[in-house]
Amino acid sequence: MCAAVGGAWAARDLGPLPADGRAASAGPQLTSGTWLPQWRSVGDFTLTDQHGAAFTEANLEGEPAIVTFGFTHCPDVCPVTLATLARVTRAAGVPPVRVIFVTVDPQRDTASVLGRYVSAFDPAFIALTGPPQTIRALARRLGVAYERVALPGGDYTIDHTAVAFLLDKYGHVDAIFTAPFDAGRLASDLRRAAPFLTVHD
Repeated sequence: MCAAVGGAWAARDLGPLPADGRAASAGPQLTSGTWLPQWRSVGDFTLTDQHGAAFTEANLEGEPAIVTFGFTHCPDVCPVTLATLARVTRAAGVPPVRVIFVTVDPQRDTASVLGRYVSAFDPAFIALTGPPQTIRALARRLGVAYERVALPGGDYTIDHTAVAFLLDKYGHVDAIFTAPFDAGRLASDLRRAAPFLTVHD
C-alpha cells in the first residue's frame, strides 16, 4: 500500500525557501489550502514530458498550474488525487489551469508509461520524468518528501507527501493544498484565487 507522508512536511519545508515579493496581506482566503504570504520560485530544472519533449521551469509560465508528485504504481493516493483534479478542472467557473504530475519513481515511470497513466484521467494532463537527482532536487525545493519502501518478493512502493502546489501564470508557487482533496472545495478555491494568478507583484 502506498502511504502518504503528512502535509506537515511540506508546510515545514516551504517556510525557509527564498521568498520573492508580495505583501503578507495579499491573497484570497482558501478553504482547502494555504495561500502563501510570499510566492516561491521552483528554481531551475529540466525534465521530460510524456511526449519525450524537454520541460523546464520556463514551461511553467503562461498559464496557472497545479503541480503534484506521485507514481504510477501507487494504488490509492495518486489515482484519487488525479481523479479529483480532473473533476476540479472541469467544474463550472474554474479558470483554465494545467495539471502537472511529477513522478517520484523514474525507474519505472518512463515517458510512455506516464503518458498512458495520466491520459486515463485527462488527456490534457502533463506528466514529467527525468534523472532521479533532478526530481529529488525539485521535490526538496518544494518541501516534498518521498522514500522507497521494500515490499515482500523484491518489489517496492514509495511513500510520498500528498500535496498539490498552485502556481500562477509566471510559474511561482502561490498556494499549497494537502490531502485529502475535496473537488468542491478545491474548485471554489481556484475561483477565489483566479484574480491573483495573473497579477505580478
